[in-house]
Amino acid sequence: MRHEVAFITGSSRGIGRAIAEEFARAGYALAINCRQSETELISLAEELKNKYRVPCLPLAGDVGDENFVEEVFTCIEQQLGHVTVLVNNAGISHIGLLSDMDLETWERIIRTNLTSVFCCCRRAIPHMVHHKYGKIINISSVWGIAGASCEVAYSASKGGVNAFTKALAKELAPSNISVNAIACGVIDTQMNQCFTEQERAALEEEIPAGRFGNAGEVASLALSLVNSSSYLTGQIISLDGGWQ
Repeated sequence: MRHEVAFITGSSRGIGRAIAEEFARAGYALAINCRQSETELISLAEELKNKYRVPCLPLAGDVGDENFVEEVFTCIEQQLGHVTVLVNNAGISHIGLLSDMDLETWERIIRTNLTSVFCCCRRAIPHMVHHKYGKIINISSVWGIAGASCEVAYSASKGGVNAFTKALAKELAPSNISVNAIACGVIDTQMNQCFTEQERAALEEEIPAGRFGNAGEVASLALSLVNSSSYLTGQIISLDGGWQ
């Protein structure tokens, strides 16, 4: 039996890793990606193959580079089949005053967080349109909705992801392809290890749920979106414990 194929970017750790495991548990053939942590990525691929008995292809490189994305999709198609589910999770953050940020850092954040979404969607869409089926999930942030002081570039990139999601959903709805985004609140991953214990406690007090979210909760929501009707599309779904 042919597996459905899911491509998950930024999946060597944190939210992406949790999503990869959730989809492997559900029986998807997987292509997983990261830019730098190739050893971790290969280790995860072996773990998922052995634990869930599904194909898992590790592909290290920059998904903000259109040439790499072309190579990746060609490799996936040759080894697993066409991508039916795309999860755009690759992302980086930067904390600091905008006046102190150089153009190189700005462009790196936009390339990783937003251009990667463009490159991967553009490459995945033709096959999805041809078969009138596909699911695209973009992992975003509440800061893309509300904006965060000292995280202007990150907020701008995630705001772009949200607008991209809504616009592309309208474009692809006639082809039965859904496009949604999960706007994460504070998720307890390595990206948020910068907080001190005091800062964590103060932040938890601001969140009505009284705690940080966990990567497994994001993964569970991602899979539920894939399993939902294509009529659910163009949505920016906040997963933030009632925070924003």
